[in-house]
Amino acid sequence: MIPARVQVTGRWHRITRPRSSALFWSRDAFDARWQRGAVVRGLYLACCTDTAWAEWLRATAEDGVPPAARLPRDMWSVAVDIAGVADLAAPGALARIGLARIRPTQRQWPACQAVGEALWLDGAAGLLAPSAAHEGHQVLCVFRTEHHVPGITELHPPTRFDAIPVIPVGLRT
Repeated sequence: MIPARVQVTGRWHRITRPRSSALFWSRDAFDARWQRGAVVRGLYLACCTDTAWAEWLRATAEDGVPPAARLPRDMWSVAVDIAGVADLAAPGALARIGLARIRPTQRQWPACQAVGEALWLDGAAGLLAPSAAHEGHQVLCVFRTEHHVPGITELHPPTRFDAIPVIPVGLRT
């Protein structure tokens, strides 16, 4: 079953290297939970700053890197207004497309990537999904084929972090 398409609006968040753009375009396309860089790139955003930190800490832990070694970081807020987003966060949406509960592990990525890439090929602008790292919260993956992402505006300036903030309640690694 094809998930419903929704319009996503509001303030979302992303952690980046210092002095980089919220819309940073890496030289090398990377793989992530909902897409493989060789197929389509994804810009990942979190519904709140705690979810951004939870996702960042989960990825850091899975890479086996001490969090302090990846500091400092900038926290960006962005204004989002994007239509045509597949809603995988709706009750029962994951089960209807054959995915179990989202878990904080890369072992689940191949199944998620297949879903995300199929949605992109079907014309979805991105997908809204439960956060793997922050129970009860959401992430937004916006599919992108170029640096500019229509519907996303950086809200300047970012907040610089030289230390890890308080660990979010509900963090899953």
